Amino acid sequence: MAAYLLWQPLHNGWLRYGLPLALAVVWAGLLMLAWERKPWRMAFLCLSLLAGLPLVMPGRELDRDRLTDRYLSSMRSFEGTRYVWGGEGQRGIDCSGLPRRGLRDALLDQAVRGNGRAARMWLEQWWYDTSAKAMGEGYRGFTRPAGIEGPLWKLDPALIHPGDLAVTGGGNHVMIHLGGGDWIQSDPGPGKVIIARPDQVDNPWFRSKVSIHRWSVFE
Repeated sequence: MAAYLLWQPLHNGWLRYGLPLALAVVWAGLLMLAWERKPWRMAFLCLSLLAGLPLVMPGRELDRDRLTDRYLSSMRSFEGTRYVWGGEGQRGIDCSGLPRRGLRDALLDQAVRGNGRAARMWLEQWWYDTSAKAMGEGYRGFTRPAGIEGPLWKLDPALIHPGDLAVTGGGNHVMIHLGGGDWIQSDPGPGKVIIARPDQVDNPWFRSKVSIHRWSVFE
């Protein structure tokens, strides 16, 4: 079960609840096996404490320039990945999974450098599966509206920041601005992640009315 949860690309209730439970069962089993031997027991407990250390480390201000760079480069790395509803990995990813995964990769980059705040934000982002609709509604304060609306092909890209989210009416799709007028999306039409410009490509999502939103962490 644990191996399946680690392999499968869908972020759903099975993964959110099943993976922590499976890891807890494995941890308890290993602890029982190591308990009779003091050196192994101490080593295992120390490793367990180290694994949880990022969640209790002191937090500090995020390096927002680095965060933005890692966020954008992570999403670019998914170009050509097939569209899979609910997916968040290289085996398949959907429209909202793309910016969620990009943001988590960026937070993880700072967490492994000893920033406890980034580690806790990573965990929060992983646990709360923010859909495209939720991104457009400011769910849990993760995003905020930028006050810009309209079809992408009519919007001035100079007013939209790299990393901004374009959520369609009804919240059924989201696209992300990479900067310079380029947009990335996991498009169910061609069935993959694509990068395109609204002024050069006739894509139906570019003609849909959208509202622009921004991850609060970039503010």
